Amino acid sequence: MSITEPINLLGLSATELTDLVGQWGGKPFRAKQLQRWVHQRGADSFDDMTDLAREFRSQLAEHCSIQVPPVSIEQRSTDGTRKWLFDVGKNNAIEAVFIPEDDRGTLCISSQAGCTVACPFCSTGYQGFNRNLTTAEIIGQLWHARRVLQADLQSARTGADAQAAPEPTRVISNVVMMGMGEPLLNYDQVLGALRLMLDDNAYGLSRRRVTVSTSGVVPMMDRLGRDCPVALAVSLHAPNDALRDRLVPLNRKHPLAELLAACNRYLEHAPRDFITFEYIMLDGVNDTDQHARELITIAQQVRCKFNLIPFNPFPQSGLKRSPAARVRLFAQRLMDAGIVTTVRKTRGDDIAAACGQLAGDVKDRTRINQRLPDRAIIEIKQERG
Repeated sequence: MSITEPINLLGLSATELTDLVGQWGGKPFRAKQLQRWVHQRGADSFDDMTDLAREFRSQLAEHCSIQVPPVSIEQRSTDGTRKWLFDVGKNNAIEAVFIPEDDRGTLCISSQAGCTVACPFCSTGYQGFNRNLTTAEIIGQLWHARRVLQADLQSARTGADAQAAPEPTRVISNVVMMGMGEPLLNYDQVLGALRLMLDDNAYGLSRRRVTVSTSGVVPMMDRLGRDCPVALAVSLHAPNDALRDRLVPLNRKHPLAELLAACNRYLEHAPRDFITFEYIMLDGVNDTDQHARELITIAQQVRCKFNLIPFNPFPQSGLKRSPAARVRLFAQRLMDAGIVTTVRKTRGDDIAAACGQLAGDVKDRTRINQRLPDRAIIEIKQERG
């Protein structure tokens, strides 16, 4: 006699949850109640769902679970950034990072155990790739972080600071798919997670506050624009095909002209009227005045803003961060051309939680980490030389 695996409710859409409850004779409003218990209240025990009938709770306990990947390590940075390492089985681990700011709280979550894109400036690429995450594993990062942060806030409110201003309705105000992996190469599972983030009976985030970052998977950009348009960030990192082929190997399949056309198509559906171009600043590689001029030409083709990212070095890359003065001058060149430009503040680098540093622990099935140094770093250095 085979034992049926419990259904993990974290990964079910509203429709799937309604269908499941309907199998037991339950009304659709019961599914909404259950969804609110799981996602809004962070319940992990059916016994806690006190407004559900006892018989219904018994059915849930028999057939279902609320299963989040276990946390192996939690780290806190001196700047308030927090990082969680989630065990996703078979010696693979992924990371999520919470970045508190004065006007928002941003959670950066992962979509894959590793990454196949293998950009040479990103430590995740050196981990190789093992597998895609499920919707439950993706949304589980949000579920856990939200639950922990709300518990901490509640503890602070009942402590010495109990007379402080009322707590905000949401600790996590923004979610960005900028952790480990290329989200659009795990499209179906990411789409399920995005829809839960936007669902008013789950996390209730607005489309403007959920961002998918892609290195330029053009066909999936078009699908996302039709299926679930959220804010879009594109990992550009180079202003011409010759350099981007080396920095973002996916460019060899979807070159810049194709990518920029896809960005314009996405803008027809996007909740924001611009695309964010992420641009990592690499000393002597992509930070010259000529590169800035080429970016200005790109900005004339797509409504966009630039987010310049100081490179966070790691030993395998062989690359260096552009000096602060060069970053400021580069940004000024873009702003003088009328382009909205920001420089990302490095957060959490003391716990390897900054942009490009997420590595987790991946049992590589692709041998990318063996091929990457010869293919990418050496070529880049030759171009500089």
